[in-house]
Amino acid sequence: MAAVQGGLVDAVEEKNLKSESAADGLTNNSANDGRALSTSPGSSSSSGSSKAAAAGPPEDQQTLLAVLQFLKKNKLTESVDILRREAGLPEDSLDGKGADSSGTGTGGAAGSGEFGGGDASSLLSRVTVSASQASSKAAGAEDQPDVNVVLSAYSQQGDPPLYDVYYSGLKKFIETVLDCHRAELSQVFYPLFVHMYLELVYNNHETVAKAFFEKFSGDQECYYADDLRVLSSLTKKEHMRGNETLLDFRTSKFVLRISRDSYQLLKRHLQERQNNQIWNIIQEHLYIDIFDGMPRSKSQIDAMSGSLAGEAKREANKTKVYYGLLKEPEIELPLDDEDEEAENEEGKPKKKKPKKDSMGSKSKKQDPNAPSQNRIPLPELKDSDKLDKIMYMKEATKKIRLGPDNLPSICFYSFLNAYQGLTAVDFTDDSSQVAGGFADSTVRVWSLTPKKLRKVKSAADLNLIDKESDDVLERIMDEKTASESKILYGHSGPVYGISFSPDRNYLLSSSEDGTIRLWSLQTFTCLVGYKGHNYPVWDTQFSPHGYYFVSGGHDRVARLWATDHYQPLRMFAGHLADITCTRFHPNSNYVATGSSDRTIRIWDVLNGNCVRIFTGHKGPIHALAFSNNGKFLASGATDGRVLLWDIGHGLMVGELKGHTDTIYSLKFSRDSEILASGSMDNTVRLWDAMRAFDDLETDDFTAATGHVHLQDNSQELLLGTYLSKSTPVIHLHFTRRNLLLAAGAYNP
Repeated sequence: MAAVQGGLVDAVEEKNLKSESAADGLTNNSANDGRALSTSPGSSSSSGSSKAAAAGPPEDQQTLLAVLQFLKKNKLTESVDILRREAGLPEDSLDGKGADSSGTGTGGAAGSGEFGGGDASSLLSRVTVSASQASSKAAGAEDQPDVNVVLSAYSQQGDPPLYDVYYSGLKKFIETVLDCHRAELSQVFYPLFVHMYLELVYNNHETVAKAFFEKFSGDQECYYADDLRVLSSLTKKEHMRGNETLLDFRTSKFVLRISRDSYQLLKRHLQERQNNQIWNIIQEHLYIDIFDGMPRSKSQIDAMSGSLAGEAKREANKTKVYYGLLKEPEIELPLDDEDEEAENEEGKPKKKKPKKDSMGSKSKKQDPNAPSQNRIPLPELKDSDKLDKIMYMKEATKKIRLGPDNLPSICFYSFLNAYQGLTAVDFTDDSSQVAGGFADSTVRVWSLTPKKLRKVKSAADLNLIDKESDDVLERIMDEKTASESKILYGHSGPVYGISFSPDRNYLLSSSEDGTIRLWSLQTFTCLVGYKGHNYPVWDTQFSPHGYYFVSGGHDRVARLWATDHYQPLRMFAGHLADITCTRFHPNSNYVATGSSDRTIRIWDVLNGNCVRIFTGHKGPIHALAFSNNGKFLASGATDGRVLLWDIGHGLMVGELKGHTDTIYSLKFSRDSEILASGSMDNTVRLWDAMRAFDDLETDDFTAATGHVHLQDNSQELLLGTYLSKSTPVIHLHFTRRNLLLAAGAYNP
């Protein structure tokens, strides 16, 4: 894989982009505006240049001194000396009372403005909190300062027995308003219910809290059932400390999108009744995104609801996204073998066929929605890459044009006797190999062609080879090692994610052991173990251009890596629960992540910013797929629904219902005419993606509410359902000729 000169890599050393992108990922994503402590992993290190801190404002210097005191307190003397030298501070700088002014904590906590106090201990406590979050631990002793800060917000607000009266009064009011406002105002029930319940528990009114929960929990929407189950277990103040769900809910303001008329109605009612209890909760814990125009209907609200922190603010999806494809490199397509032979017989010089000049001919003009070629540094094409492109172009000429009347053939690979527990599958782009990740911590690779898998010869044998010979690439392979499959050992936990590099030389695997491993498919050995996640890594994927890859896991932070760097280049922080799936955009400039917080986020690789937040799923998201033209995104979740998103406008544009279980894989055909979905319900379903996107009314996108009215036309868009005997579908892949490959482990 070619190394990339300059760009992202150099910038990491020069500008400390790791901490910068972590802060960006937090401060720019709108669902996190109300977080008290939005630090990201890695943010405990002093961000930016230390020298700048020493020469900057006094509060920056005080913060730096607080960090030095913290390091000294933990006997990290070498780190103290290095940081002090880099910052240009004198040796006696720590002897006096160095940190006595109120500065903000380092990293993402800077500027949160939620901490008072101006002595050294308050600064140190902030650094401690930042450091504990840097290790991404959601529970434990290190998190106590964070938990105490969060829970202190639940101070006594009113008379406990009156909570029932307050809530009942609001409920009665909302049930009597006009129908057009009722659906919108009903959105406040769930966040109010949760915060009032937690307030009662925190203030030790256990009996009142239990009665409140039993009386009103049944009124909440069905898609909050899992959250309510967790909430019901919090019956004492002690239970609240270190509880992930509680911290998520408290530190992120619940976002509601309400029309101005409905909001004024609610505000007037609360002011007339002098219901300060509820009004205080709304102001402190809720973010109401007010829009001008007609109130939304119940179906429109339900389509976008269901995530852990409510809907996304409209501003979150206003950033311009360059979703177009990069211009293809112009590669001359050589003549077919039979044409060459015919021409050579006549003794004429070889000519190029004009009709097969270049696959990039249709994209000669730069797409106005595409990023510039050098927006992020991409690896240069090697000769082997160019040969592969030529093969791809030849295959493309034989590609089957799919449509409602011409569905793809489906080839299903069943993993039989997979007692090791199949957890992940991937196919190479040319469909010549398949790899499986297993719960016994192994990775297995199979050849799908008559060509067997071979290792490179030993160093001693390689010295004997004539390096100038034409077939040197064939000679370096050791025939004695040829076999149909290879097993890769190295992980110490189940392998949950797997991804082939575009050039088929490397394989990535991510595991419960918190590491991502890069394997060579020439030697079938592990080249690198990337350590950055502290918890299981649920998914990893190579960029379509190679070199970069993305990973996401239980620590809620997605990381962007380069194969030749052992530390991440970017950290995308903002999700409120595990990141369960990751996908690169076809132009490699963006990364999509799906999470157990029931949201999808799209991140800009260049600066680490969150540029899109999509809500609407009612369960954890397990499948993502970009259309090959880069305009659309499909997502699948445990709720059995496939949602379609327009990336440019930042809106949901379709809902496909039919699956009865978790959707684990989604794939668009090579020309994005067909969308295939694979599920734990043992079926593969084909959908008419072309029609789903063509039916969109462009006027819908300019609606003041920023919401499209979805048609319930799933049955019309469903082209076929294909049932396996008893095999959940965990991966799908379209070959270069549009044959659909599916894979899963037979479940007897």
